[in-house]
Formats: sequence, structure tokens, C-alpha cells
Amino acid sequence: MLVELSIKHFAIIDELTIPFEKGLTVLTGETGAGKSIIIDAIGLLLGGRGSAEFVRHGEKRAEIEGLFSIENHHPVIRKAQELGIDVQDDMFVLRRDITAQGKSICRINGKLVTLGILREIGGGLVDIHGQHEHQALLQAEHHLGMLDSYAKSDLAQAKAEYKSIFERASALEKQVKHLSHNEQEMAQRIDLLTYQLKEINEAKLEPEEDRLLTEERFKLANSEKLFQSLNDSYGNLYGDGKGLDYLMNAMMHLEEAASVDKNLAPLHESISNCYYLIEESTFTIRDQVDGVEFDPNRLDFIESRLNDIQRLKRKYGENVEDILEYASKIEEELDTILHKDDRVLQLQQELDTAWHDLYVEGKAITDIRKKAAKHLTKAIHKQLKALYMEKTVMDIRIEPKPPTKSSPTIDGKQVAFGPEGMDQVEFYLSTNPGEPMKPLSKTASGGEISRIMLALKSIFQTHQQITSVIFDEVDTGVSGRVAQAIAERIHAIAMGSQVLCITHLPQVAAMADTHLYIAKHEKEDRVHTSVTPLELDEKVDEIARMISGVEVTDLTKQHARELLDLAEQLKEPH
Repeated sequence: MLVELSIKHFAIIDELTIPFEKGLTVLTGETGAGKSIIIDAIGLLLGGRGSAEFVRHGEKRAEIEGLFSIENHHPVIRKAQELGIDVQDDMFVLRRDITAQGKSICRINGKLVTLGILREIGGGLVDIHGQHEHQALLQAEHHLGMLDSYAKSDLAQAKAEYKSIFERASALEKQVKHLSHNEQEMAQRIDLLTYQLKEINEAKLEPEEDRLLTEERFKLANSEKLFQSLNDSYGNLYGDGKGLDYLMNAMMHLEEAASVDKNLAPLHESISNCYYLIEESTFTIRDQVDGVEFDPNRLDFIESRLNDIQRLKRKYGENVEDILEYASKIEEELDTILHKDDRVLQLQQELDTAWHDLYVEGKAITDIRKKAAKHLTKAIHKQLKALYMEKTVMDIRIEPKPPTKSSPTIDGKQVAFGPEGMDQVEFYLSTNPGEPMKPLSKTASGGEISRIMLALKSIFQTHQQITSVIFDEVDTGVSGRVAQAIAERIHAIAMGSQVLCITHLPQVAAMADTHLYIAKHEKEDRVHTSVTPLELDEKVDEIARMISGVEVTDLTKQHARELLDLAEQLKEPH
């Protein structure tokens, strides 16, 4: 659950800290007071799209931080650990800063993370339901995802196997299409690859040749300096009165000293060893001096060779190894094109096998979806009955995706495959007896959509293991006994997980376990937002305001008390 939310310099909010409790928390207040802004802040904390416009005017950054408490075995803990995020005491601290330049800085438990990771973790903690989800329910392309969300655990393995085969089939199909291009394009490609391969082969490159030649060029270009340095070094060591001569004298004197004091024998031995090592090195230096030579022809050859290699680097890679690797790659491609008929036949056979395997996996997914659709339809009808839509009939129709000209033929008929399977799903509805089933988008009113969406949330809440659910004005377009039914349904969801709800319905507000009043006021010519937990008498006044809309009378207060009493009676059995 969301334990505490801290907001600073966000929109019209200067600084705000809101503690949250378990159960149903409602947020009410006048229009424009900042209720939706609080939900927007939570949305950004969970990885929503941010911009500089969210930063309060005159401030450098907006800061949003939330503390979440979760159950020990919640799947989001394992996901966080896989991402290298330390989780202690089953707590998550999510933080997001948005600068005045629009840059986002995201942290989870103090660790800097990308926006994608913040969204991945946040999506497992909170489910925000607002007006945009009403629109998603009206769009058939979203219905497949809703059904799959319900059947997630049953579909997981089948979809993983399907996805693996689908990716392989797509790659094979791409290769077949590439090799089946028109003859003119293929001829041009053959000419290009032949020219490139010939150019690289004629260069007769050796691994690391560019590095070795560069080192040799440097040595040749500095041969005079090399000769002088080696010769001076040799001259300082060898000859009368030079280094070795002095070291020889020292060794002889130490030998005489050691004949008097045996304790000096190790020192004499050490000096002797040094003498012979230096003597050997001196002769090596002499050999090196004799070997130094300046060959202008060799230097010219190296310069020419490096220029040729540099020209190839500009075309084919950063070093000789890259060029040789590129040559190997185009040689393989050239061979494939020259023998493309055989290759196409082989790939087509592999592709046909992949399509058949995909069809088997796709049918398995379809069967799981059809079974899940029956269970989901039954569960929706049960929920709708409690929301006074008992005469409504809903049907989840699963049809094959329409094939295109390029769709493969399986068992004599064309089959369309997509990333999610072979199906298209659409919700159908009949709101009155005797009326034909029609697509949901052409049948349901705003109030009916609200109730259907709430029914789906009630069902999905048990499947998704979300710790908190947020309803942002989902009660639009309803009133009377339907409003009361929605209030009871929202409270029922809150029994299984924390629910935060922005509402304009007094029936929903009356069912709240915690009632937060959002208000705005001016201070020093700036607008500020405040959040106040309401006590019983204050709840009565606020619900009375929600009932009357303008003037609060004794009658509306009495009605408000009746709603609160009814709410307590309804909650008592639980």
C-alpha cells in the first residue's frame, strides 16, 4: 500500500505530505482544488510522462516521493532484485525529480534508475484508473489485452513459446523476402560485393598489420636518435675508466675485504652478480647498436602500405580485424546470393515448418482465451448484477485475425499471425432483453461504461496482485441507487487492497474509511493546496455540500448523516 506521499513544487502544490491508510480513502473538494493534481503526481511517481510544465512557477524542480509497503512474497520484490535494487523490510521508496528544463531524475530505494525501470516497478505497485481507461474500453484493439490480463497465469507459458517461434518465423520471412528481390537489385548487389571482396583480398592483409607497421615506421623514422642513444649508453658502460671498469674495481676491493671479514662475502657476491648482469647487458646494447640502420626504401614502403590500409579502414572498419571480419561477412552473403535459389528453397522449407509450429501454439493460446472468456463473462455478469445491470448480457467474441495477401497458408487456408497470437477480441453488449448483441463502443452509455469498467477492476484486482488501486472520477454519469451500488463495489475492492478514490458522489464519500478534503487558498499572491483529514462532523458537512452543490441546509446535513449511517451498516458484516 501507499503509506506516505510527499510533493514539493508541483503545479499549484508548494509543499505537501499526505499519509495514507488501509481501506478506502476518498479525496473530495471543489473543482480545481488540486485533487487530480495529486493523482497526476502519483502517476509521475510511477513512471508517467513528465514535462517542465509540472514544475511550480519560479522553482527549479518538482520533487515527488512515495513510501510503499508490500507483502513479503509480492512479485515486484523479485523483479526489483533482478534489477539490482536492494529491498529491505518489504518497503519501496520511489522518488522522481523533474527539473525546470524537463529532465527527470528517478530513484528507487536510493538507487538511480531509468524511467523505464521506474515504470516497471511502479506498475506492480499501483493501478491508476481514470477517464482514459473508459476510452480504452470503447476501443476494440484494447480488448485482447484485457482478456489476456485476466488469463495471465494460464497464458504465460503458451505465449512465451509462441513469441519465440513468431520471432524466428518473422526473421526467416524477412530473409526469404530479401533474397526474392528483383533480379536487377540482386545483380547490383553482386557487383558491389564482388568489387569490395576483391579490393580487400588484393590487399592481402595480416592480423594486426596496421599496428605492427605503425610501430616499425616510428622506429625507422627515429633511427638516428635510437643509434645515438644506444651508442652513448654503451660508451658510458664499456672502456677504460667507464662504468664497468669502476664496477670491476669495486668488486675486486670487496673481494679483498671479504678475505678479512667473512661477513662481507654476501655483499661481494651481490656486487659480482650485478657486474656480470650489466656486462651481459652492455654486450646486448653493442649488438643493438650494430643492428640499427636507416632504410629509406623500407620507410617508403611502410608509408604506402599504411595509406592503403587507411583507405580500406574508411570503407570497411576501424582496424584490420574489422576489415577482415567484414570480408568474411560479405563473402558469405555473396555465396548466398549466387546460390539464392537453393537458399530460398531451404529457407522456405524452414519457414513453412515454423508457420506450422506457430499455428499449433496459436491454437493453444486461442483455446486458453476461449476458456478464460467464458469465466470472465460469467464473473462480469455477476458484478453487473450487483451494479443494477442484471438485464445486461455481455459476450467476449474471439475471432481469427483477418488474413492479408502475404499471410501463409496452413492446411489449405490463410492464417494471419500477430505478436500476440492469431486472435482478435471484441466485447459485445446487449443492455435490454430482445436487443441484438452489438459492439460495446456502439451500445453502452457513459454510466454503463463506468459500471462495466468497475466490474472489470473488481475482477482483475484479485488477479493482478496490485497493492493500491486509484480511481480518478470513475463514477461519472451515474446517480441514485446505481451510485450507491458503485460505492459498495469500490469499498469491496478496498477490502482486498488499498483504494484511493477521487469522487463527486456523496454515496462513495460516505463509504470511505478515510476522507481527505482538498482545498486551495491564496497566500502572498500565490495559490496553495492543502489536504485535511475529516472527522465525523466535518464529513457530514462535506457530504452535505456534495449533495446540495451550493447551500448546505439542515435537511442536506440530515441526509448526509443518513448516508454515513447506511455506510456503517453496510460495512459492519465485513
